[in-house]
Amino acid sequence: MQLVEFLAPHFHFVSDPTAWVALLTLVVLEVVLGIDNLIFISILTNKLPEAQRARARRLGISAALIMRLVLLATISIIVQLTTPVFTAFGHGFSWRDLILIAGGLFLVWKATKEIHHTVDPQDHQDTMVGTLQMSLAGAIFQILLLDLVFSIDSIITAVGMTDEIAIMYIAVIVAVSVMMLAATPLANFIAKNPSIVMLALGFLLMIGMTLIADGMGYHVPKGYIYAAMGFSALVEGLNMLARHRKKQGSGEGH
Repeated sequence: MQLVEFLAPHFHFVSDPTAWVALLTLVVLEVVLGIDNLIFISILTNKLPEAQRARARRLGISAALIMRLVLLATISIIVQLTTPVFTAFGHGFSWRDLILIAGGLFLVWKATKEIHHTVDPQDHQDTMVGTLQMSLAGAIFQILLLDLVFSIDSIITAVGMTDEIAIMYIAVIVAVSVMMLAATPLANFIAKNPSIVMLALGFLLMIGMTLIADGMGYHVPKGYIYAAMGFSALVEGLNMLARHRKKQGSGEGH
């Protein structure tokens, strides 16, 4: 009974239709925002030995959930991150801006490095054996860094959508649960289709540049970003279909 009395003030929105609309909208937004994080986790964990990949994905996504819930618990501090701390080039930079710029630079560096490795793997053959033992710890560390960046952006988006803390918690938990379910199929799909790796790395480059632009005060509507990603994925899907049909045709010819 005491538990019900404690929770009742936080869940009064259940009888408000507009609150349900806000919840549904926020869940969709959080899932879409989670795609960026998921692509990064999938590419990074696919570089690990196969026995460690599932564990690394679970740890990375669990860390994302914990980080988001902790940030929600300190919501008053997170909101203050948008307050400018200094001004440069005519733009007031907040802690959120600095975190986005740092995260964007890290994504651009990581994606560029992975593209170079994919295009010219010969340069990395000598160093791969030495770094293999540290790869799991290194992957988890890099996932945590990006989790922090995406989590802060996710929570600030949630704050802008609703004032109900319970709605924010539900939306975050649902979105991260979807990420957990989609992580392995997405990673397997990327691993089985090498051309998708380059496309996904291109997405990470674009996302990194978008984070840097956002931190510098140039807001790029997310709709444009996801429309470009969707169109690129559609073109690559048609390419994959064409290659599959061509392979079938050559097989039948023999």
